[in-house]
Amino acid sequence: MEDIQHWHLCDEVTIIQAVLLIVNEDPSHIQYYVENWNAEKRPKGYEAVFAALKNAIMSDTLKSNTRYEEGNNYCAEPDWHLTTIKVSTLKAWLQSRGYTEGFFFSDNVNEPDYLNKDNEFYAPKLATAVRAWQAITNDISLLNNKTPKQALEVWLKTNAKEFDLIDEEGNHIKQAIEDIAKVANWKPKGGATKTPTKESFIKPCTFNQDFATSYEDDDIPF
Repeated sequence: MEDIQHWHLCDEVTIIQAVLLIVNEDPSHIQYYVENWNAEKRPKGYEAVFAALKNAIMSDTLKSNTRYEEGNNYCAEPDWHLTTIKVSTLKAWLQSRGYTEGFFFSDNVNEPDYLNKDNEFYAPKLATAVRAWQAITNDISLLNNKTPKQALEVWLKTNAKEFDLIDEEGNHIKQAIEDIAKVANWKPKGGATKTPTKESFIKPCTFNQDFATSYEDDDIPF
C-alpha cells in the first residue's frame, strides 16, 4: 500500500492536508513546509485548490472547525495547519463542484451509474437531486431552522451554476430547483429542524439504484 492511502483512515484532516490530498500528494513529509516554498516548487494545482478551500471556508459555504494561532485576534486569517474539516463534508463539497476524481474518491470504484455523466442514461435532475441530498445530510448544520426542502433549495441556489440551474439571463431556474428539491426531500410533510445533531439526525435511506421506490411524494412534476 502506498503511504498516501493510509490517509483514508482519517475522518477529519487539516486544510493543508486536504489541499495536498486533493492534488494527490502525501502530506506526511511536506505539510509543514509547503507554504514556505516558492509557487513553482509546490505541487501542481496547489494554489488553485488552496484558494478555493480558503474562500469557501471564509464565506461560510464550507463548514470547518476553524482555529486560530494562539494569541492571534479573530479578525486575522485562520491557521490552516490547525483548522480541520470532516472528510465527509469535504467530499460533499467537492462533488458539488463536479470534482469526483482523485484521492478522496479513489475508493469509490463502484459509484452508481446514475452519477456518471458518461453513462448514456445519465439523468441530470436525478444526479443533481442525489448530490444535493448528499451535501445536506453530510453537513446537518445546513438544516438549522429550515425544513429539508428549504435547505435543499438554498444549497441548489448556491450551487446553481455547477448544475446548470441558471438561465441565459443569469437568473435561477426556479421551477427546476423546486422540482429537484421535491425529489431529494425526505420529509415532504415539512417541519423545521432547529438544532440537528449527529445523534438526532437519521438518514431515511441511502440512495441506490432502487431510489425511485423510496420516494413518497406523489406530486412529481417531471
